[in-house]
Amino acid sequence: MPGPVLIVGGGQAGVQLCMALRREKYQGAISLYCEEPEYPYHRPPLSKSYVTGATDDDKLPMRPESFYEKNAIDVYLNAPVTSVDIHRSEASVGGTAVGYSSLVLATGARPRRLDWQNDAPAGVFSLRDLSDARQIRAGLQNCKSLVVIGAGFIGLELAAAACAAGVQVTVFEMADRVMGRAVAPTISTFFEATHRAAGVDIRLGASVSGLEHSDGQVSGVQCADGTTLAADMVVVGIGVTPNVELAEQAGISCDNGILVDEHCRTEASSVFACGDCAAHRNRFAGGRSVRLESIQNATDQARTIAASIAGEPKPYTAVPWFWSDQGSHKLQMAGLAFDADSYIERGDREGGRFSIFHYRGDKLLAVDSVNESRDHMVARKLIEAAISPGQDQAGDPGFDLKSLI
Repeated sequence: MPGPVLIVGGGQAGVQLCMALRREKYQGAISLYCEEPEYPYHRPPLSKSYVTGATDDDKLPMRPESFYEKNAIDVYLNAPVTSVDIHRSEASVGGTAVGYSSLVLATGARPRRLDWQNDAPAGVFSLRDLSDARQIRAGLQNCKSLVVIGAGFIGLELAAAACAAGVQVTVFEMADRVMGRAVAPTISTFFEATHRAAGVDIRLGASVSGLEHSDGQVSGVQCADGTTLAADMVVVGIGVTPNVELAEQAGISCDNGILVDEHCRTEASSVFACGDCAAHRNRFAGGRSVRLESIQNATDQARTIAASIAGEPKPYTAVPWFWSDQGSHKLQMAGLAFDADSYIERGDREGGRFSIFHYRGDKLLAVDSVNESRDHMVARKLIEAAISPGQDQAGDPGFDLKSLI
């Protein structure tokens, strides 16, 4: 009988690994240890439909409890793993040693915090898990003015949802454009304009230096320029930090994530890592080490690990792709544009349906699409097959990109 698999983390990566192992006909015991009291749930709705009440708790679970029972997966809730001994092949849970044949660290990431958050009054939140979302959802019911710090995906998704619900929203972003680390300037300009048109006050090159409060409840933010802005609620969305503490305690190398090879295996041969906590060398990033925060990455890395544990190792080679729903607009990204030196626009930007094709020389690296799912799906196939349309072809909406595949 194959040995037991112990999975730390009940997010997308952990659940996908459970499913993938059983699809691989793995017959050994599988245990999933979750820090939270809920069975694993979908996180993308938390920053959008959930906080406004459009999605309820019963729509969030990834799988019903019966799925885990049917597939003989032991799920432990409120059960954080506190340490790992890679020499004994044991993990400590609540002071009890649990043995494993294979250990998978799917520990995810946690929100970065601003210095003044440690002493923040009530009404100041970060958004990562269901507990956070429930508090934000409750607060929005009586909120008139919301301040969002950070114009990344989470911040803008939340801003759009709250604004549509009738809340006055102000977004502070230290950079000179929204989503500046993730998309082309043209995409940033488009989304900034759409959010402003919807009523969101976006302040670029601006930051919050502190808070105002009354009777222990936030009442405003102190701006770096010396002014004060009223706020009934503040949400900080300035990125995340990978949860690598278990790996570091066990002596496993980390560098902006738990370092893994092409099979998502750490330097400890029986320990793997996947999802938001794992850093790997990616061929679509020019071979540099990256940590990808996406459903796609979590899912495909989980499948890679399942194949290795089941004795049929396959390297992780999936094309990275991401998405963000902001109000009525869908942003989809395929590939990684780290090394791009030019880009071509395709489609109708004025009509809100267009794509940006990123190139390095003549090589297509990535495609950002706004409300153009067809371009996105074709882009994933082109990048997977290392097929680069000519820049004149990419810029011509009359040219059928699928004909190149």
